[in-house]
Amino acid sequence: MWEDHEYVFAQPNGRPIDPKVDHQAWKDLLEEAGVREARLRDARHTAATMLLVLNVGTRAVMDMMGWSSSSMAARYQHVTNDLRHDIADSLGGQFWGATGTEQNS
Repeated sequence: MWEDHEYVFAQPNGRPIDPKVDHQAWKDLLEEAGVREARLRDARHTAATMLLVLNVGTRAVMDMMGWSSSSMAARYQHVTNDLRHDIADSLGGQFWGATGTEQNS
């Protein structure tokens, strides 16, 4: 019998998910994927950072992540080394018409 508690994520009967069962499912998923152990909340940081790497606009990121303030980006999005290199290459192209690696050829 369905119990409507208005949970976004629930058991098949509508009751809340047991946190211990949910945590174990998360750990099993990481192991199956061959990914190092991490907290579930770390997945939010990864998702936010991937949206940054994909150059998704701030407004869309806020919607996807459920943020009401763009200041949350400073907490969850992390600039990767690859992103830093891409930025540097783009700047080089603006200044010299080619990236640093193409310029030296």
